[in-house]
Amino acid sequence: MDTSSEDSSQFNSLHPNGTEDEADECPICKGAGFVHPLLDSGETDFSRVLPCQCQQPHLQQEKLHYLERYSNLGALSRFTFATLSPGGKGETTSRENFSRICQDAMSFASEPQGWIFLAGPAGCGKTHIACAIANYRLEMGHPVFYIGVSELLDHLRSAFSPSSELSYDELFERIRNAPLLVLDDLGVESTTPWAREKLEQLFNYRFNSNLPTVITSDVPPENQDERLRKYLSDNDFCQTYTILPTAEAKLEQSPLQLEMLKKMTFDNFDLKRMNLSSEQRQNLKAAFQLAEEFASHPEGWLIFQGLNGCGKTHLAASIANYQLAQGNPVFFIQVPDLLDHLRSTFGAESRISYDKFFEKIKTAPLLILDDFGQQSVTPWAQEKLYQLINYRYNAMLPTVVTMCASLDEIEVRCSSRMVDPRLSLVFNITAPDYRGDTKPVRKARQP
Repeated sequence: MDTSSEDSSQFNSLHPNGTEDEADECPICKGAGFVHPLLDSGETDFSRVLPCQCQQPHLQQEKLHYLERYSNLGALSRFTFATLSPGGKGETTSRENFSRICQDAMSFASEPQGWIFLAGPAGCGKTHIACAIANYRLEMGHPVFYIGVSELLDHLRSAFSPSSELSYDELFERIRNAPLLVLDDLGVESTTPWAREKLEQLFNYRFNSNLPTVITSDVPPENQDERLRKYLSDNDFCQTYTILPTAEAKLEQSPLQLEMLKKMTFDNFDLKRMNLSSEQRQNLKAAFQLAEEFASHPEGWLIFQGLNGCGKTHLAASIANYQLAQGNPVFFIQVPDLLDHLRSTFGAESRISYDKFFEKIKTAPLLILDDFGQQSVTPWAQEKLYQLINYRYNAMLPTVVTMCASLDEIEVRCSSRMVDPRLSLVFNITAPDYRGDTKPVRKARQP
């Protein structure tokens, strides 16, 4: 139950002390939790009840819990201005840019007016800034609603279901009328006509109603859909920011997070291994040259086959690290991990939809699939991999694949595209496991 300033005044007139005995029962309401206010005449108005002052901490806590549930932030409540590095990540120019954006975001959070559009690559901090705005408003006791665009569209689609607890109209009304709306990750999921129409309705309503909105996207403002650009181009209404990518930021976007993979480069690839025959040495050198050529000009597909430890993953990681050093995006992932990620996006706690994650992989400018053939052979896994391979095959997108298995062991729909000489070069590395040539770094302790 909420209380206005007028109600508080009437309450104080009735109970001038307005204090609670912390150790005993409240002396004002005697534990009832409510009081009757006074009329202007000074008489008690028994037709109305107001929360006693002793209930204010409880009511404030209840209101905060309600706002937190309403906000949909969940685990993102940890993203605050206090936990946000004002310098961001990157070189000096990018740090200055990031610091300025943070300052403007804090000003917006204090008094939200108009829209803020934050663009930048994955991992640049735009979602952290958007959530920091939302969490600041929550701390001030104001309602805010956060939702990822993919999640929003999924909810709207599911609302058509007869089993849905919330009707489509009710859900859409709740989102478009949110006092402050945070829309995270606006991107490729809005490319269908239905999705574009829903987002256009949402944007148009909030623009005409002058409702504060924060939007994040990995697509820059100039590349957004034309119907959104008309709102973003209104400088009096919308502040647009692009968080500048840097070499450091791009490296952190890459799935090459393991230290071993980040250290795999062409410079430290060992072409002079022990116990190699002359044929194996020539074969390994040819594989190295193919990888270098592909790294310089990624076109078509490059398939490396070979035993575990023959060097194919090192060459694939070298291609990725070379491209990252040139400032180009790369998606490097082991196929079993890829399938695990896809499965996890179905989870209730996932902050990224299955469609969005799969779309990012399918459309990656350069995709490196490590350990193809080591994944689960369930029908679901086969279907997902076929969809991925078929999409990149038809789109002729540069792709590197490493595998221990023979192509004869790969599901035929995938293998038939991998061996197409018009697009793909398959190279079998005959070198043995290099780990057997490695001397121990430390001697074992003697008992």
